[in-house]
Amino acid sequence: MSRFEAVTFDAMGTLVSLAPPGPRLQRSLARRLGREVELARCEGAMRVEMRHYRAHCTEACDASSLAALRLECASLLADALAIDVSGADVLPSLTDAISFLAYEDARPVLDELTGAGFKLAVIANWDISLRDVLARLGLADPFEVIVTAAAVGAAKPDMRPFQTALERLGVSAEQCMHVGDDPVTDIAGARAAGLSAVLLDRSGRAPDSIRGLADLAGRLELAA
Repeated sequence: MSRFEAVTFDAMGTLVSLAPPGPRLQRSLARRLGREVELARCEGAMRVEMRHYRAHCTEACDASSLAALRLECASLLADALAIDVSGADVLPSLTDAISFLAYEDARPVLDELTGAGFKLAVIANWDISLRDVLARLGLADPFEVIVTAAAVGAAKPDMRPFQTALERLGVSAEQCMHVGDDPVTDIAGARAAGLSAVLLDRSGRAPDSIRGLADLAGRLELAA
């Protein structure tokens, strides 16, 4: 039997992926605004928007602040597109561009771990909309706890999101394993908070990593 009682997961790149936003933005701009924008410009503008979102997602702690951040991101997107439209005009197209997908191995592993008696949590650098995103993808219900950077006011690798998850799960750091795809925010952050950590690298290139979530059970068994 594993010595762990709980497993925590990162969200983006671990449980969910983002459909390529550039083509989706390009199609939406044409449909909604009648603007034909080359794909390279759409992709570059989305990179600008996503950098800003990552830097400020901790600020989106309620519905009003989330709406404000989304409009701010849309304004930056409009500037980067350079097509003489406002952030408010571009916001619906930004919403169209963002489409999350569940990895095929996510739900089976969550069900397996739940069936084996593990407590599960998500710890993600995300705004407060994460629970709704996971629910739409059919991934929310296995989790006892969902901790976002926005709710805590700190982003991984800061220890506070990990500590919050441990407190809400009712387990010690030694009883918990964290799984994520980022060597710094997930692995270094979890270990600094006292958790064990497993790097998920779906490319299979990183040493001492798992290539898919289906490989996680083996790591938990090795730690028995």
